Amino acid sequence: MFNNKIAGLKAMEILDSRGNPTIKVFIELSNGTMANASVPSGASTGENEAIELRDGDKNRYGGKGVLKAIDNVNKVLSRVLEGMPAHQQSIIDRKMIELDGTDNKSKLGANAILGVSMAVARAASMSANIPLYQYLGGVGARRIPVPCMNILNGGEHADNSVDIQEFMAVPVGAPTFREGLRYVAETFHVLKGILKSRGLSTGVGDEGGFAPNLDSNEDVIETIIQAIEKAGYKPGKDIAIAVDSAASSFSSDNKSHYELKWSGGGKIDSNGLIDMSEKWLSKYPIVLWEDPLAENDWEGFKNFTARLGDKIEVVGDDIFVTNTKYIARGIEECTANSSLIKLNQIGTVSETIEAVRMCRDAGWRYFISHRSGETTDTFLADFAVAMDGGHLKTGSASRSERLAKYNRLLEIEQELGNTALYYWK
Repeated sequence: MFNNKIAGLKAMEILDSRGNPTIKVFIELSNGTMANASVPSGASTGENEAIELRDGDKNRYGGKGVLKAIDNVNKVLSRVLEGMPAHQQSIIDRKMIELDGTDNKSKLGANAILGVSMAVARAASMSANIPLYQYLGGVGARRIPVPCMNILNGGEHADNSVDIQEFMAVPVGAPTFREGLRYVAETFHVLKGILKSRGLSTGVGDEGGFAPNLDSNEDVIETIIQAIEKAGYKPGKDIAIAVDSAASSFSSDNKSHYELKWSGGGKIDSNGLIDMSEKWLSKYPIVLWEDPLAENDWEGFKNFTARLGDKIEVVGDDIFVTNTKYIARGIEECTANSSLIKLNQIGTVSETIEAVRMCRDAGWRYFISHRSGETTDTFLADFAVAMDGGHLKTGSASRSERLAKYNRLLEIEQELGNTALYYWK
């Protein structure tokens, strides 16, 4: 019935947006279809994430080369998968997981496995002449995600005096994705002018947001609000704010002790962080908070959600790592009310879809996300539409690897025409 069997797999080493090696996988099907996919890489990573296989050879890219993972695609995975129908995504992914045989994909490398998994999905959609977002999400996939645009960086993603890793502008009041993207892009450019007028740096961090040395973490939010208003929008009505603390990056024990080290804010415990967050919520139009506590601070997360979860979306990233084992525990213990979803945290397309399904079945939200080390591959944009999550973070209004995803979403919205949906809740 289907003439779409895998006829060839080959990988090569390319560079990601931080200049580090990553994998690009090429696939050919028996019907002549050819496709490829490139794998992202994170900087702020959870300890339970699937493992990228790196060479460790200090004479090449400081040990970050991926030639071993490439060999695993070219010599191991290609041999096993050739002849399998490309539309059997879950069977192919399961075959790779079993072949690896580890809990974290450390034998073959999550980068090798994910590259193949993504390439297979793309090739199958092309072979069926169906857009990737509809191939993965069905004919009803038509909701374009609200862009949570990173406009100011701190923490591990920047070299400045800000503890919080990401501050995002969220166009909750826009009528369409196209207009929402315009809202936040205009705010981004206005923010640049404000920073420049204050004599502050307008250099950008890994994900394209500005990375200035501001007076405090709160000064960041107030400056963003100033930019929203100066751009002609109403804070909270047109554009809200989302925060990613990445709290593990400033936790001394990765559990319950914290130090606001970049801002000089001193030591603080879980309850102190929650108190600070509650204060911010009373003052600022924050609608989403990601990783407000460290990845092993399950009790702190639970307390945060109990106090603030009825007001905002509480997202677990490092604590859940797109892994159904940890998401299931979070659901059982009411640890959060949303999970971040990253393809390379778990390592296959089908496992990522299963994590989304678990969130949906529990009544949780799920927040599709890029990584700090990205490529110009637009797979993530189609995936976000397919999963119907309603919101996406994929960086700022700068750097081509971020804009590629936004531009792909503009194309999808135009393709869908007046059937496209766009809304926050």
